[in-house]
Amino acid sequence: MKQANDSGKDGMNMSHMGGVFLFLSIVSIALFSFIAVAVWSKERRLEREAYYKSETVRKIAETQAGGGSVAIEYLRESEKIAARSRREGQKLGGLITVAIGISLMIFIGVADRQSVDRGYLLGLIPLFIGLALLAYAYLLAPKG
Repeated sequence: MKQANDSGKDGMNMSHMGGVFLFLSIVSIALFSFIAVAVWSKERRLEREAYYKSETVRKIAETQAGGGSVAIEYLRESEKIAARSRREGQKLGGLITVAIGISLMIFIGVADRQSVDRGYLLGLIPLFIGLALLAYAYLLAPKG
């Protein structure tokens, strides 16, 4: 009797493992398919944006008498806007990372009160990364 029960458990474990393998296979196929479509659509959007931008610059240059200088000014202004947007993104990323570092230090410090280890100091890693991002964004990044 005992042997029949043991073999039944092994059979159930094997079928359970087969189900888990099937599930993980389907999930991985779905994930990589989604990633492929997302990357393709992003590249297509960037290609369309570049095409429309070049067409706009071409039309500006053709329609006006001083179109060349207006087109160059348009390109400079769009690059200033892009640089400002990147710098603001770095500032936001730095602030978020600093907040994560501080909250991680507080959480680990409160959760691990009985230990004499200084585990809460792990929060210094994201804190210093955030400070480095902020220092670059405010001090070293090219002003546009």
